[in-house]
Amino acid sequence: MSLAEYRVATDLFAGPMDLLLYLVRRHEVDVCQLRLSEVTSHFLDYLDVLEMVDYEMVGDFVVLGSTLLEIKSREVLPKVEEEQDEEQEEEQSSDLVARLLEYRRYKDAAHQLELRADEWLERFPRIAPSKPPAERPQVVRRIREVEVWDLVSALARIIRMPDIQKTIAVRMDETPMSVHQERIRTRLVEEGRVSFSSFFDNEKLQSRIVGIFLAILELIRHEGYRAEQPVDYDEIWILPPLEQRPD
Repeated sequence: MSLAEYRVATDLFAGPMDLLLYLVRRHEVDVCQLRLSEVTSHFLDYLDVLEMVDYEMVGDFVVLGSTLLEIKSREVLPKVEEEQDEEQEEEQSSDLVARLLEYRRYKDAAHQLELRADEWLERFPRIAPSKPPAERPQVVRRIREVEVWDLVSALARIIRMPDIQKTIAVRMDETPMSVHQERIRTRLVEEGRVSFSSFFDNEKLQSRIVGIFLAILELIRHEGYRAEQPVDYDEIWILPPLEQRPD
């Protein structure tokens, strides 16, 4: 089985500006006072993981990463360039910050609309159909407790562990994603909640690691499974849907 067969719902990763905004928030940097060199290395770390997950969807991320590298290189090199080059650097950086501010406004507005929609649904519940559907519809859910970038960050920490890094292989794995999902469901039924990192214990194949990671994302996205992180940047826990909680 090729990695192409594992590519599902990669729109979940939103885009490079979404990742950049996440890094700005995570490192508590004021967007208006942002020095892009402060987040460039972190952005490139995530890029490495995204290339492993789906190398065909990272084009825009690579473009932004290259822009960040160019700006960072101009910041750290001795100022021997012409004044025109310095003005070009400042203009490039200011343009990127302006785009980031615009994207943040868009995200904030979308969040407010979603909150209003949730309030409306609670105030005016939908009337249940007299006959239940024969098959449960596939519902797209946002990852609320933990951002998708937190999961990518957790995966990055796993694949960069020395014992994993030395032995990881790029050979293809034949396990269908449905099998990974069923194993995850079974563990959650048995244990109630499972640490994200434990799903990758003793895994050495890159394709298998990617398959398990995407299986977790799909369960969260479509079946109501949840991800929680009690301590910022610490272990992430995967939990079953609320309706499956033990009494």
